Amino acid sequence: MNEVFVSSPVMWAPGLEEDSGKWEKWLKGEEFIEKSSAAPKLEYTDPLFRRRLSQISRMTVHVVHSLLEKYGFDRETKLVFVSFRGEIAREFSINKGIINEKTILPAGFSLSVFNTPVALAAIAFGLTGGYSAVYPSEGDFSSALKNAFAPVLCGDEKNIVLVYADELVPECYGVDSDPFAFAALLSSVKTENFVQVSDIIEEKSPAAFLKRLLEEGRRNV
Repeated sequence: MNEVFVSSPVMWAPGLEEDSGKWEKWLKGEEFIEKSSAAPKLEYTDPLFRRRLSQISRMTVHVVHSLLEKYGFDRETKLVFVSFRGEIAREFSINKGIINEKTILPAGFSLSVFNTPVALAAIAFGLTGGYSAVYPSEGDFSSALKNAFAPVLCGDEKNIVLVYADELVPECYGVDSDPFAFAALLSSVKTENFVQVSDIIEEKSPAAFLKRLLEEGRRNV
């Protein structure tokens, strides 16, 4: 069985954006993700493409772009997208329309499916390797991580792009949520800024996994 190494992650969250200093403070508990629907502007995409994108889709497109810029991974590399709630704000809006107006607009519905964010990232950057969209079983993030790591561990894939994103949950749900996204490259080959996977794969939440990954990377500097 192969070893798996994980690259330094790229992250985006309201209030922290891509500021490495703020993320370092977040790691120490000195900065926090804003409970906001703010999202990346995606200036590098076509205006018509980004016009109707949700927060989760914008964050996903952005971190995939940042990872592509940082590591220049092969566009045939497969992606594994992980989310607990997917396009929940758009789904909520659609549900309200069904209840109040007894109708649903096809365009809105087509952008509400679970794989929308990763599909849009693949379209935006011409990624042809295909993708999986994974919901963590029983709310356990490690189950989705194992799904992402498995192809590299068993030798089927040399590299996998891991992407996580969740957006702000509508207030009426009464759920405390941190909207953020990150992406990292999983590889069977260790290079600079890659850390070896051990029990980090057992982390139960995306925030815990990201913190461990940042801590492991800091130790290797």
